[in-house]
Amino acid sequence: MSDSKINIGNYFEDFKLNEKIIHPLPRTISDGDVSLYIALTGSRFALNSSVEMAKTMGYKDRPIDDILLFHIVFGKSVIDISINAIANLGYAEVIFPTPVFVGDTVRLESTIIGLKENSNGKSGNVYVHSQGYNQHNELILSFKRWVMVHKKDVSVQAGIHEIPTMESIVPVNNKLNIPLVEMIDIRQTGNAYFWEDYVKGERLDHPEGMTIDNSDHTLATKLYQNNAKLHFDDHMMKSEKVGQRLMYGGHVISICRSISFNGLGNALWLYAINSGTHANPTFGGDTLYCYSEVLDIIEHERKDIGLLRLRTIGLKNITPKEVSQPRNEENKYHPYVVLDLDYTVIIPRRIQSI
Repeated sequence: MSDSKINIGNYFEDFKLNEKIIHPLPRTISDGDVSLYIALTGSRFALNSSVEMAKTMGYKDRPIDDILLFHIVFGKSVIDISINAIANLGYAEVIFPTPVFVGDTVRLESTIIGLKENSNGKSGNVYVHSQGYNQHNELILSFKRWVMVHKKDVSVQAGIHEIPTMESIVPVNNKLNIPLVEMIDIRQTGNAYFWEDYVKGERLDHPEGMTIDNSDHTLATKLYQNNAKLHFDDHMMKSEKVGQRLMYGGHVISICRSISFNGLGNALWLYAINSGTHANPTFGGDTLYCYSEVLDIIEHERKDIGLLRLRTIGLKNITPKEVSQPRNEENKYHPYVVLDLDYTVIIPRRIQSI
Protein backbone atom coordinates (compact mmCIF):
# COMPACT_ATOMS: atom_id res chain seq x y z
CA MET A 1 0.00 0.00 0.00
CA SER A 2 1.38 3.45 -0.95
CA ASP A 3 2.18 5.93 1.83
CA SER A 4 2.80 8.81 -0.60
CA LYS A 5 -0.26 10.66 0.72
CA ILE A 6 1.21 10.77 4.24
CA ASN A 7 2.87 14.02 5.35
CA ILE A 8 5.95 13.06 7.37
CA GLY A 9 7.03 16.66 7.85
CA ASN A 10 10.28 18.38 6.92
CA TYR A 11 13.70 17.27 8.09
CA PHE A 12 16.69 19.60 8.29
CA GLU A 13 17.88 18.98 4.74
CA ASP A 14 14.41 19.70 3.34
CA PHE A 15 14.61 23.40 4.27
CA LYS A 16 15.98 26.02 1.88
CA LEU A 17 17.17 29.52 2.70
CA ASN A 18 14.60 32.22 1.89
CA GLU A 19 11.92 29.61 1.27
CA LYS A 20 8.41 30.94 1.97
CA ILE A 21 5.84 28.62 3.50
CA ILE A 22 2.08 29.21 3.66
CA HIS A 23 0.92 27.16 6.62
CA PRO A 24 -2.41 25.30 6.51
CA LEU A 25 -5.37 25.37 8.90
CA PRO A 26 -6.60 28.94 9.50
CA ARG A 27 -8.31 29.12 12.89
CA THR A 28 -11.37 31.06 14.05
CA ILE A 29 -10.99 31.98 17.73
CA SER A 30 -13.89 30.95 19.98
CA ASP A 31 -15.02 31.65 23.53
CA GLY A 32 -14.23 28.02 24.23
CA ASP A 33 -10.58 28.61 23.37
CA VAL A 34 -10.43 31.47 25.89
CA SER A 35 -12.16 29.50 28.64
CA LEU A 36 -10.00 26.43 28.15
CA TYR A 37 -6.84 28.56 28.19
CA ILE A 38 -7.86 30.03 31.56
CA ALA A 39 -8.67 26.53 32.84
CA LEU A 40 -5.22 25.24 31.86
CA THR A 41 -3.13 28.23 32.98
CA GLY A 42 -5.11 30.07 35.63
CA SER A 43 -4.44 33.36 33.83
CA ARG A 44 -6.01 36.23 35.78
CA PHE A 45 -5.31 39.42 33.82
CA ALA A 46 -8.51 41.47 33.98
CA LEU A 47 -8.49 42.88 30.46
CA ASN A 48 -8.62 39.36 29.00
CA SER A 49 -11.12 38.11 31.59
CA SER A 50 -13.90 40.70 31.64
CA VAL A 51 -15.90 41.99 28.68
CA GLU A 52 -17.31 44.81 30.78
CA MET A 53 -13.90 45.98 31.94
CA ALA A 54 -12.55 45.83 28.39
CA LYS A 55 -15.41 48.05 27.24
CA THR A 56 -14.67 50.61 29.97
CA MET A 57 -11.14 50.72 28.55
CA GLY A 58 -12.34 51.49 25.02
CA TYR A 59 -12.44 48.01 23.46
CA LYS A 60 -15.44 46.57 21.61
CA ASP A 61 -14.89 43.27 23.44
CA ARG A 62 -12.20 41.68 25.58
CA PRO A 63 -9.08 41.06 23.48
CA ILE A 64 -7.76 37.54 23.78
CA ASP A 65 -4.64 36.99 25.86
CA ASP A 66 -1.51 37.81 23.83
CA ILE A 67 0.15 34.55 24.88
CA LEU A 68 -2.91 32.54 23.82
CA LEU A 69 -2.74 34.28 20.45
CA PHE A 70 0.95 33.43 20.19
CA HIS A 71 0.32 29.73 20.87
CA ILE A 72 -2.57 29.39 18.42
CA VAL A 73 -0.69 31.12 15.62
CA PHE A 74 2.59 29.38 16.50
CA GLY A 75 0.80 26.03 16.30
CA LYS A 76 0.15 26.60 12.59
CA SER A 77 3.90 26.38 11.89
CA VAL A 78 4.54 23.04 13.58
CA ILE A 79 3.44 20.74 10.77
CA ASP A 80 5.91 22.41 8.37
CA ILE A 81 8.72 23.54 10.69
CA SER A 82 9.02 21.48 13.84
CA ILE A 83 7.07 18.24 13.65
CA ASN A 84 10.45 16.45 13.50
CA ALA A 85 12.04 18.71 16.10
CA ILE A 86 14.34 17.69 18.90
CA ALA A 87 13.66 20.93 20.77
CA ASN A 88 12.40 24.46 20.26
CA LEU A 89 15.42 26.56 21.23
CA GLY A 90 14.36 30.17 21.44
CA TYR A 91 12.45 33.23 20.26
CA ALA A 92 13.25 36.80 19.25
CA GLU A 93 11.51 39.90 17.92
CA VAL A 94 8.01 38.78 18.92
CA ILE A 95 5.51 41.62 18.48
CA PHE A 96 1.74 41.94 18.89
CA PRO A 97 0.72 44.91 16.70
CA THR A 98 -3.06 44.34 16.49
CA PRO A 99 -5.51 43.01 19.11
CA VAL A 100 -7.44 39.84 18.30
CA PHE A 101 -10.96 39.05 19.49
CA VAL A 102 -13.27 36.05 19.65
CA GLY A 103 -14.62 35.51 16.15
CA ASP A 104 -11.42 36.58 14.37
CA THR A 105 -9.77 34.09 12.02
CA VAL A 106 -5.98 33.83 12.08
CA ARG A 107 -3.47 32.35 9.64
CA LEU A 108 0.33 32.14 9.34
CA GLU A 109 3.13 32.49 6.79
CA SER A 110 6.83 31.81 7.39
CA THR A 111 10.19 32.43 5.73
CA ILE A 112 13.34 30.38 6.38
CA ILE A 113 15.97 32.96 7.38
CA GLY A 114 18.80 30.70 8.58
CA LEU A 115 20.16 27.15 8.63
CA LYS A 116 23.00 25.68 10.68
CA GLU A 117 24.06 22.05 10.55
CA ASN A 118 25.12 20.85 14.00
CA SER A 119 28.57 19.42 14.62
CA ASN A 120 27.20 15.96 15.45
CA GLY A 121 25.90 15.67 11.87
CA LYS A 122 22.60 14.27 13.11
CA SER A 123 20.57 17.46 13.28
CA GLY A 124 20.52 21.14 12.43
CA ASN A 125 19.01 24.41 13.62
CA VAL A 126 16.33 26.04 11.49
CA TYR A 127 15.71 29.79 11.87
CA VAL A 128 12.31 31.05 10.79
CA HIS A 129 10.45 34.36 10.60
CA SER A 130 6.70 33.85 10.95
CA GLN A 131 3.92 36.40 10.44
CA GLY A 132 0.30 35.94 11.45
CA TYR A 133 -2.68 37.76 9.91
CA ASN A 134 -6.38 38.11 10.67
CA GLN A 135 -9.28 37.88 8.22
CA HIS A 136 -8.67 41.52 7.22
CA ASN A 137 -5.03 40.74 6.31
CA GLU A 138 -3.86 42.88 9.24
CA LEU A 139 -0.60 41.78 10.86
CA ILE A 140 -1.48 40.46 14.30
CA LEU A 141 1.76 38.70 15.25
CA SER A 142 5.35 38.55 14.03
CA PHE A 143 8.06 36.39 15.55
CA LYS A 144 11.37 34.73 14.90
CA ARG A 145 12.35 31.41 16.41
CA TRP A 146 14.94 28.71 16.00
CA VAL A 147 14.39 25.00 16.39
CA MET A 148 16.64 21.94 16.35
CA VAL A 149 15.43 19.43 13.76
CA HIS A 150 16.45 15.85 13.02
CA LYS A 151 18.21 15.06 9.75
CA LYS A 152 16.68 12.45 7.48
CA ASP A 153 20.05 11.15 6.21
CA VAL A 154 22.89 11.56 8.70
CA SER A 155 25.42 10.26 6.17
CA VAL A 156 25.09 13.43 4.08
CA GLN A 157 26.83 16.54 5.44
CA ALA A 158 25.51 19.88 4.19
CA GLY A 159 28.09 22.09 5.89
CA ILE A 160 25.68 25.01 5.95
CA HIS A 161 26.19 27.66 8.64
CA GLU A 162 23.90 30.64 7.99
CA ILE A 163 22.76 32.30 11.23
CA PRO A 164 20.61 35.42 10.92
CA THR A 165 21.15 38.60 12.92
CA MET A 166 18.32 39.43 15.29
CA GLU A 167 17.48 42.50 17.36
CA SER A 168 18.21 42.02 21.07
CA ILE A 169 15.44 44.46 22.05
CA VAL A 170 12.30 45.28 20.08
CA PRO A 171 12.25 49.08 19.63
CA VAL A 172 9.31 51.00 21.07
CA ASN A 173 6.64 52.07 18.60
CA ASN A 174 4.99 55.37 19.54
CA LYS A 175 1.84 54.36 17.66
CA LEU A 176 0.22 51.68 19.78
CA ASN A 177 -3.10 50.03 18.93
CA ILE A 178 -4.40 50.56 22.47
CA PRO A 179 -7.32 52.84 23.41
CA LEU A 180 -6.67 55.81 25.68
CA VAL A 181 -6.62 54.60 29.29
CA GLU A 182 -8.71 57.08 31.25
CA MET A 183 -9.27 55.15 34.46
CA ILE A 184 -8.26 51.84 36.03
CA ASP A 185 -10.39 50.21 38.71
CA ILE A 186 -7.79 48.47 40.86
CA ARG A 187 -10.57 46.61 42.65
CA GLN A 188 -11.18 44.80 39.36
CA THR A 189 -7.58 44.36 38.24
CA GLY A 190 -6.52 43.01 41.64
CA ASN A 191 -3.34 45.08 41.65
CA ALA A 192 -2.59 48.57 43.00
CA TYR A 193 0.77 49.16 41.27
CA PHE A 194 1.34 51.29 38.20
CA TRP A 195 4.24 52.24 35.93
CA GLU A 196 5.62 54.79 38.39
CA ASP A 197 5.77 52.22 41.20
CA TYR A 198 8.44 50.02 39.60
CA VAL A 199 12.20 50.56 39.90
CA LYS A 200 14.94 49.49 37.53
CA GLY A 201 16.80 46.55 39.08
CA GLU A 202 13.85 45.54 41.25
CA ARG A 203 13.26 41.81 41.67
CA LEU A 204 9.82 40.31 42.23
CA ASP A 205 9.78 36.81 43.72
CA HIS A 206 6.36 35.53 42.71
CA PRO A 207 5.32 33.23 45.57
CA GLU A 208 2.86 30.85 43.91
CA GLY A 209 3.94 27.58 42.34
CA MET A 210 1.98 25.45 39.89
CA THR A 211 2.40 21.71 39.38
CA ILE A 212 1.73 20.68 35.78
CA ASP A 213 0.30 17.22 35.21
CA ASN A 214 0.85 15.36 31.95
CA SER A 215 -2.84 15.79 31.16
CA ASP A 216 -2.55 19.60 31.59
CA HIS A 217 0.27 20.20 29.16
CA THR A 218 -1.02 17.58 26.72
CA LEU A 219 -4.44 19.22 26.55
CA ALA A 220 -2.90 22.69 26.27
CA THR A 221 -0.76 21.64 23.31
CA LYS A 222 -3.79 20.07 21.63
CA LEU A 223 -5.66 23.35 22.09
CA TYR A 224 -3.02 25.02 19.91
CA GLN A 225 -3.12 22.21 17.31
CA ASN A 226 0.60 21.77 17.92
CA ASN A 227 1.23 18.17 16.83
CA ALA A 228 4.99 17.99 17.45
CA LYS A 229 5.84 14.37 18.25
CA LEU A 230 8.06 15.13 21.25
CA HIS A 231 5.03 16.46 23.16
CA PHE A 232 2.65 13.57 22.44
CA ASP A 233 4.39 10.36 21.46
CA ASP A 234 5.52 8.80 24.73
CA HIS A 235 6.41 5.53 22.98
CA MET A 236 8.83 7.35 20.68
CA MET A 237 10.27 9.57 23.43
CA LYS A 238 11.13 6.57 25.62
CA SER A 239 13.85 5.76 23.09
CA GLU A 240 15.26 9.31 23.23
CA LYS A 241 17.86 10.51 25.72
CA VAL A 242 15.32 12.27 27.95
CA GLY A 243 13.18 9.11 28.14
CA GLN A 244 9.81 10.87 28.25
CA ARG A 245 7.66 13.49 26.55
CA LEU A 246 8.72 17.12 26.77
CA MET A 247 6.33 19.82 27.89
CA TYR A 248 5.72 22.40 25.15
CA GLY A 249 7.92 25.34 26.06
CA GLY A 250 5.14 27.76 25.26
CA HIS A 251 3.08 26.25 28.06
CA VAL A 252 5.93 27.06 30.44
CA ILE A 253 5.75 30.68 29.23
CA SER A 254 1.99 30.70 29.87
CA ILE A 255 2.36 29.38 33.40
CA CYS A 256 5.10 31.87 34.26
CA ARG A 257 3.03 34.73 32.85
CA SER A 258 0.10 33.53 34.95
CA ILE A 259 2.21 33.26 38.10
CA SER A 260 3.65 36.76 37.50
CA PHE A 261 0.18 38.26 38.00
CA ASN A 262 1.06 38.55 41.70
CA GLY A 263 3.21 41.66 41.42
CA LEU A 264 2.46 42.55 37.79
CA GLY A 265 -1.34 42.41 37.68
CA ASN A 266 -1.71 45.75 35.88
CA ALA A 267 0.74 44.77 33.12
CA LEU A 268 -2.27 44.13 30.91
CA TRP A 269 -0.60 44.19 27.50
CA LEU A 270 2.36 42.23 26.20
CA TYR A 271 4.19 44.60 23.86
CA ALA A 272 6.99 42.28 22.73
CA ILE A 273 9.12 39.27 23.56
CA ASN A 274 12.67 40.44 22.98
CA SER A 275 14.22 37.01 23.41
CA GLY A 276 13.47 33.73 25.07
CA THR A 277 15.41 30.59 25.93
CA HIS A 278 14.13 27.22 27.09
CA ALA A 279 17.16 26.56 29.25
CA ASN A 280 16.25 23.02 30.35
CA PRO A 281 13.40 20.59 29.61
CA THR A 282 10.20 20.51 31.63
CA PHE A 283 8.15 17.37 32.20
CA GLY A 284 4.74 16.41 33.52
CA GLY A 285 4.79 16.43 37.32
CA ASP A 286 7.21 19.35 37.62
CA THR A 287 6.21 22.30 39.79
CA LEU A 288 6.91 25.67 38.18
CA TYR A 289 7.87 28.87 39.98
CA CYS A 290 9.28 32.12 38.66
CA TYR A 291 10.71 35.49 39.55
CA SER A 292 10.90 38.69 37.51
CA GLU A 293 13.51 41.41 37.30
CA VAL A 294 12.79 44.93 36.05
CA LEU A 295 15.44 45.52 33.41
CA ASP A 296 14.29 48.95 32.30
CA ILE A 297 11.64 51.62 32.85
CA ILE A 298 10.64 52.95 29.42
CA GLU A 299 8.91 56.26 28.78
CA HIS A 300 6.24 56.53 26.09
CA GLU A 301 5.04 59.70 24.39
CA ARG A 302 1.53 58.86 25.57
CA LYS A 303 0.83 60.09 29.08
CA ASP A 304 -1.55 57.30 30.07
CA ILE A 305 0.85 54.36 29.73
CA GLY A 306 4.48 53.35 30.13
CA LEU A 307 6.51 50.23 29.43
CA LEU A 308 8.53 47.87 31.58
CA ARG A 309 11.21 45.64 30.17
CA LEU A 310 11.18 42.48 32.28
CA ARG A 311 13.21 39.33 32.62
CA THR A 312 11.26 36.39 33.99
CA ILE A 313 13.16 33.31 35.09
CA GLY A 314 11.13 30.09 35.17
CA LEU A 315 12.16 27.46 37.70
CA LYS A 316 11.19 23.83 38.25
CA ASN A 317 10.89 22.22 41.66
CA ILE A 318 12.68 25.05 43.48
CA THR A 319 11.32 28.33 44.83
CA PRO A 320 12.57 31.81 43.87
CA LYS A 321 13.82 32.42 47.42
CA GLU A 322 16.31 29.59 46.92
CA VAL A 323 17.78 31.06 43.71
CA SER A 324 20.11 34.05 43.48
CA GLN A 325 21.21 33.78 39.83
CA PRO A 326 20.00 31.63 36.90
CA ARG A 327 23.53 30.71 35.81
CA ASN A 328 26.50 29.13 37.58
CA GLU A 329 30.12 30.27 37.75
CA GLU A 330 30.73 28.80 34.28
CA ASN A 331 27.86 30.90 32.88
CA LYS A 332 25.71 27.81 32.29
CA TYR A 333 22.10 27.63 33.34
CA HIS A 334 21.41 25.73 36.53
CA PRO A 335 19.49 22.51 35.77
CA TYR A 336 16.39 23.82 37.55
CA VAL A 337 16.12 26.90 35.28
CA VAL A 338 13.63 26.14 32.51
CA LEU A 339 12.90 29.58 31.04
CA ASP A 340 14.78 32.83 30.55
CA LEU A 341 12.34 35.31 29.02
CA ASP A 342 13.17 38.92 28.17
CA TYR A 343 9.97 40.79 27.31
CA THR A 344 8.30 44.19 27.40
CA VAL A 345 4.89 44.91 28.89
CA ILE A 346 2.65 47.95 28.72
CA ILE A 347 1.24 49.17 32.01
CA PRO A 348 -0.95 52.18 32.89
CA ARG A 349 0.57 55.20 34.58
CA ARG A 350 -0.82 56.32 37.92
CA ILE A 351 -3.76 58.16 36.42
CA GLN A 352 -6.98 58.71 38.30
CA SER A 353 -7.92 55.31 39.70
CA ILE A 354 -10.61 53.96 41.97
